[in-house]
Amino acid sequence: MSLNKTIVKVLSTGSKEGSVVYIGTGESSILIDAGPAKKNIKKFMLDNNFNPAKVDAILISHEHKDHCGGIAFADDYKIPVYASEGTLKELKRSETGKIVKHLKTFILDGLRQTFISVTPVNVMHDAAEPLMYVIQTHDTKISVMMDTGTITKDMLSAMAMSDVYILEANYDEDMLANGDYHDGLKYRVSSDTGHLSNAQTAEALNSLVRGIGEHIIITHMSAKNNTPELAEQAIKLALFDKGLVKNKHYKLEVL
Repeated sequence: MSLNKTIVKVLSTGSKEGSVVYIGTGESSILIDAGPAKKNIKKFMLDNNFNPAKVDAILISHEHKDHCGGIAFADDYKIPVYASEGTLKELKRSETGKIVKHLKTFILDGLRQTFISVTPVNVMHDAAEPLMYVIQTHDTKISVMMDTGTITKDMLSAMAMSDVYILEANYDEDMLANGDYHDGLKYRVSSDTGHLSNAQTAEALNSLVRGIGEHIIITHMSAKNNTPELAEQAIKLALFDKGLVKNKHYKLEVL
């Protein structure tokens, strides 16, 4: 039997638009986060020829609206919602949701040949109990790290050897410092429990990317404090320092 290649697609990203990532293997599929309105999630899926009725699970990173605003999509299709205990409590889904824990790997649909393995990992963000997720399918390892202000050793270790990296690069340090955010908001964004700068994301990728064709997708960029050009430049420079060149050793998308 020939197995379908894993499909990874960022359907939406950003504080205003909301984040949702699709991962599918043909037999199984999941969403990571459900930030857009439920009707928009459905539209995004249909636009990409993904069947909303065939989603096996929705994994929520944390309770901020741009990551869970369309969570009612799960109810429409009777899709189980997975998240940390703290996040489920904030979502008022403690009774119906499925609790996941830091570094406790679990398997969805393990009887299928195209199983999906999920490893939740604690992140540093100003939410109740936020997580990132590392997904392993029959042919692809995907790391999805959205909102965090710090990258820990546990996060780097869990993400190591991934084929696809979906990471935030929220702000350029100079743009944030010289921008019109008030001091309190600047501090919040750049704190250890805020968001990642271009430099932080580039440094992490320098340690992670091996140059064997990995696919890097940069998400959750600030409209006021970053540009795609600055984010791409920071990452390309960091990887060039270890002899890696875009489109030769890795693929890079900045959304």
